This record gives sequence, C-alpha cells and structure tokens, in this order.
Amino acid sequence: MKGVFNVCFSVFSVVRSVQQIPWLSCQFIDEHVSNNSEGYTETQLIHREAMVQFGLKGDAPVNPHAITFLITVSKLDLQRSIEGVEAEELECEVRRYSTEGIHVRWPALGAEGYNRWYTCILRHRKDKFSVTAFLRHPSDQPPPGQQDYRSWTPIADQEVLTTTVAMLLKTETPSVKVRLRSQPKLHCQFSIDHRGPNVTVEWHWQSRGERRMLFRYNSRSGEIHGSGVGKKALAGGDASYTLPFTKMSSEGSYICSVSVNPLFTNMELNLHVEEPPRVSLNVGPTLVLEDGKEQKVVCTAENYYPLDVEILWHEQNPAASGQRVGAPLPKELKNILFSSHKHNQDQTYSLSAFFYLKASLALSGKQFSCSVSHPSLRMPIKKSFILQVEEPSSLMFNLAVGVVLISLSGVLIIMLLYLNSGEQHLQQNLGSLLGEEDDCHQNNPCLFFLQQEDHLR
Repeated sequence: MKGVFNVCFSVFSVVRSVQQIPWLSCQFIDEHVSNNSEGYTETQLIHREAMVQFGLKGDAPVNPHAITFLITVSKLDLQRSIEGVEAEELECEVRRYSTEGIHVRWPALGAEGYNRWYTCILRHRKDKFSVTAFLRHPSDQPPPGQQDYRSWTPIADQEVLTTTVAMLLKTETPSVKVRLRSQPKLHCQFSIDHRGPNVTVEWHWQSRGERRMLFRYNSRSGEIHGSGVGKKALAGGDASYTLPFTKMSSEGSYICSVSVNPLFTNMELNLHVEEPPRVSLNVGPTLVLEDGKEQKVVCTAENYYPLDVEILWHEQNPAASGQRVGAPLPKELKNILFSSHKHNQDQTYSLSAFFYLKASLALSGKQFSCSVSHPSLRMPIKKSFILQVEEPSSLMFNLAVGVVLISLSGVLIIMLLYLNSGEQHLQQNLGSLLGEEDDCHQNNPCLFFLQQEDHLR
C-alpha cells in the first residue's frame, strides 16, 4: 500500500509540475517582405500578440483576442523542458520558419501531408537556459516555392494554429563565466520526434569577426571532425562541448547547430573569462612609525581579468570594525594615487593604489584597509594593517642608553688591559732583582762587601 501511495504521489507531483505553466504570453514576430523603389528586398517585422498554449486539439483558447499556437501532446514535451520556473521568468517569441521551398516529408506519425513551420524560442531572463522548439502545423497546401517568405500564408488576429513539437534544442549554459586553465562544459541537448534521423551537429567559435569550426558530426556517414563532443553521448542527443584548458583567446561565442532536413537551428553560448585578483600590501599587519615620519603604503591587485577593478582605501578604529550595530562607517581616504594598468604576459592585468601615510599620535591604533572589487568576486577582498606611532623621546632615550652601555664597556676593556700590562711589568722588575743577588755570590768583591757589612753589625 505504501508503494502504491508513493507511485500515486510521484505521478501527482509530475502532473502538478507539468501543469505549472499551462500557457505563455508571447510575441509573434511576423514578417512582410517586399522590394523597395531601388529593387532591394526589405523585411518589415510586425510584432503581434500571441499565446503559446499547451493542451489537446480542439481546446478553447485562453485569450480569444490573440493568435494562439496550441501545442498538443507529442513525443517531445516542450512544457517539461521549462519545469521549475514561473511564467514571469521567461521570454517567449514565435517566428515563421522558411524551408526555402524545400518539401521533405516529415517522417513522424500523423505528418503525411505538407507542413507550415514555426520556431518557438523560450529564454530564461537570468540566463538559466534557452530552448528552441520547431512547431509543425499540418497543411494541405504545398509550399509556394523557393522564396516562400514573399507569400506567407496570412494569419488572423484571433486564429488558433494546432501544432506539435518536431524538434527541440536546449542549452543550460547560455552564458558561462570561467577561470583560466579550466575545462568548462557547454551544454547543448537536442531531441527529434522520430527515430533514425539524418542529423548533422556542428560547433563553431567566433569572436571579433573571426570564425572557426571546432566539431562536426553526421549521423548517416558517422564521420567526426574535431573533438570535444562524445560520440556515445550524441546517440542520446547530448551534443555538449568540453573545452580544453581555457586561455584568454577562448573568450567568444560558441555556436551549437543542429540540422535535420529541412530544419536548421543553432544556439549561441557566450563564454567569458573572469580571473579574480590577488591582493597584497607592502606592509605587515602592524606598522610602527615615529611621530612625524612618513611611509608609502601600497595595495596591489595582480593577475585579474577583465580590466574592471576598483581599489579603495579606508580608515577606522579596529574596535568599530567588529561591531554590527551602531558602528561608525569607515572613512574613505581621498589622497590615493594609482599606477598605470600593467598588462601581464598571460593577458591579465595588475594595478596598485598607494598613499603616503604621515604618522601622528592621533592616528596611533587606527586600522587602514584596502578593499578590492572585481566582477569575478562576490564580495570585495580586504587587506588591512594597524598603525602604531611612537614618540621621538622614547627613541632618543633608547639611543642614549645604548651609547652609555657601549662607553662603559669600552672603559672596562681598557682597565682590564691596563691591569694586565702592570702585572707583567712587576714580574719583570722582580726578576731583575733576583738576578743581581746571584751575581754577588759569584764575584768576590761583592762577597767581601757583604762580609764587611755583617762585621759592622
């Protein structure tokens, strides 16, 4: 019973999800093609109110005053490809599609006759995805010829066109931001409403007038040119392209195109390189200066891309930086100088912002912070230091004490040397006296003099 409940709940969830967007308000961009007075072809675009409505054949239009493209159930489910979003998040656009007079029997169930083709493009306003659907509208009239766009079948303002989805192309990466040396995957998924179609998939890169083919695959021949797309994945409709390691030259538009005769469509995926800056200061966490002295303080942002960077210096009390409520705002410094932008070898940029800090006792204990903002950062990078200012007298006292200690050490060394030399001189005199006594014993006159001296005593 529990399993049955889970199945029922799952079915209910799916149905509820599918029914989230039963219809969409769209712009039908109609065309009027004519020749001007000089014989050149001119195309006038006419914006008309339209609705894309999901339902069954014969359903009443939600808005009877607009053109209704009624999308009925088929193998491909456009409604499911936009699950999880609200109608207000989508941009909807419907256009006519010209087959250039080519008539090819579409091999899907119920497509025995002729067809009129339309493209329905759904874009997420925040670039989460983009979907292009080919809508097939059965007709009993053959196409008018090669230039069918010159004689489109008129559509009344309140007309209902019953259609089915014949082919889908979707990307979930319409705009991608990547870092250098990464390997991003550009999503491109296609679906066709019948088996075994002769499909051709191509990827191109283009930027600043340059265009280059990256990959090509044809299902009938099986030939593959280029790399980046898996052949096994293609069998399931996954034409996603994986880039090699990105460089600055990887920036540009990547175009995924899918063609099944007589239909052709493509999607443009924009790739932007964003490299965050590395931020550093030329001083440590604490800067000690003497009152009145000046120091050049430099904040450097290195190896960032693109060029848009902002560097600000602020001053505040360290205690205030930790407060959430009632803390005074940091004071922005105005005397900031900037270096020129340095263009690095890897095409990134570097920039320095510096100022000359003159120490004063009033600034002692202040915190100075460098804040760097860049498109690649969700929040600015901050580097800071605290200034400590010392009075000049304290420095002079330390210097005087040092001089006195050095002088006393010198006097002590001199005294020790003097005492050592005096001791050596005394030993030399004593040795001389002892030498004279030995001479008296050896010479008789001296002995006679000593004996006479003893007799007198």
